[in-house]
Amino acid sequence: MDERLEDLRVQFVAEPLFYGTNQFIESEKQVLLQFNISESFMKFFRLAVVVFFVSLLSGCDENVVYKAHEDIDDGLWYIKNRPSFKVEITDTTQTYNLYYLLRNALQYPYHNLYITRNFTGPDGKVISNTLEEVFISNEVTGKPYGHGLGDLFDHKIPFLKNYRFPRSGTYTFTISQSMRQNPLPFIISAGISVEKIPVKK
Repeated sequence: MDERLEDLRVQFVAEPLFYGTNQFIESEKQVLLQFNISESFMKFFRLAVVVFFVSLLSGCDENVVYKAHEDIDDGLWYIKNRPSFKVEITDTTQTYNLYYLLRNALQYPYHNLYITRNFTGPDGKVISNTLEEVFISNEVTGKPYGHGLGDLFDHKIPFLKNYRFPRSGTYTFTISQSMRQNPLPFIISAGISVEKIPVKK
């Protein structure tokens, strides 16, 4: 009885090695061919995506004169921490839009943010010193504004529109948080962007 069982085991194990060998080889070739086609398509698709985004970014950056941000250590923005940005302006006939660039974590405890902006000209004289309120999320629903990636949200908020700089030279923008909480938690970075307004043809 044991010998017969052993013969059956040997037959069961051995048969698949020889039965349908040609069919197995053909199937394997088809699988490899499909895999190669899929791999080639994915390489082409990735390349197309990269080219698309590079062209998109190039088009968006044409009018950007200046763009910079400063990371906030540990996401804790102290009042004494006043990021400063120096912008070189050469074309005084051009009009510009200027934006705050803010990044916050989802855990940011408020719907708004008070910012004090100091704006000085090339001669060092203060052009303006302004306290502004910007909105990070909807006050009623709590839904974050801006563009989110995971728990982080980026905001591009205008603070000067159709602005014409009075003279060429280096302008300095210094910003600080003016909330009652110090340090202000879950603010990841703060910056500004200066962009030309395209001339309509």
